[in-house]
Amino acid sequence: MLEAGAIFLAGFWAGMINVVVGSGTLVTFPVLLLFGYPPLTANISNNIGLVAGGLSGTWGYRKELGPNKDMIKRLLPASAIGGLVGALLLLVLPASAFGTIVPVLIVIGLLMVAFGPSLQRLLAKRRYTGPGGGPSRSSAGLVAAIFVLGMYGGYFGAAQGILIVGLMSIMTTVALQQINAVKNVLTTSVNGIAAITFMVVAWHYIDWKVTALIAVGSLLGGMVGARFGRKLPPMALRATIIVVGTAALLKMVFFS
Repeated sequence: MLEAGAIFLAGFWAGMINVVVGSGTLVTFPVLLLFGYPPLTANISNNIGLVAGGLSGTWGYRKELGPNKDMIKRLLPASAIGGLVGALLLLVLPASAFGTIVPVLIVIGLLMVAFGPSLQRLLAKRRYTGPGGGPSRSSAGLVAAIFVLGMYGGYFGAAQGILIVGLMSIMTTVALQQINAVKNVLTTSVNGIAAITFMVVAWHYIDWKVTALIAVGSLLGGMVGARFGRKLPPMALRATIIVVGTAALLKMVFFS
């Protein structure tokens, strides 16, 4: 009962953090390791369970999605394909393959979130639009970067949300709350594609008890996170992302 309660609460907290900031995996994954689950089983079961929180959080942010439907249509395929590639890489690469670069990516993401407004203004002056109304270089670069982050998300996914928010903060002029809504769609698509992939080719690694506990917890956490996150002013949301992201970074570097 203690183990089940701890995993449920970890799922709730992860679902709430993922919707508001990202990096919920850094809560659930260590808890599963603490209770003795093998890393691959913990990672895959956690990934599948957190899909529920992504769905409830995306629904909670549905009003912020409206103005950016065209952007979502451009980015969603790249994110989903990246998630599929990352999920397959998880099954063939050693678990430590991305271990050294994850903290660096988190630092970059936090810097992008912190200095996003200044960089937005700077890039807005230099943004290039292709002839005939075609896609801009920055738009093509955003799609490519979202693909890479989707691949990372399918592989492990810790702080994927922070990286997406940071990236979109400097490469688009979208308001932060709307970026957060788009982030929820992209990360949920990555987790969903990865979950389907795991169920097809790695069923034997899934612990369904763990998956169910995390799913129920994250579903409720996503609802609470959306209700809380949507009320935060941009400055407070940015500060929350930086604080939680820094805590996640310290946890990975010093306590992993």
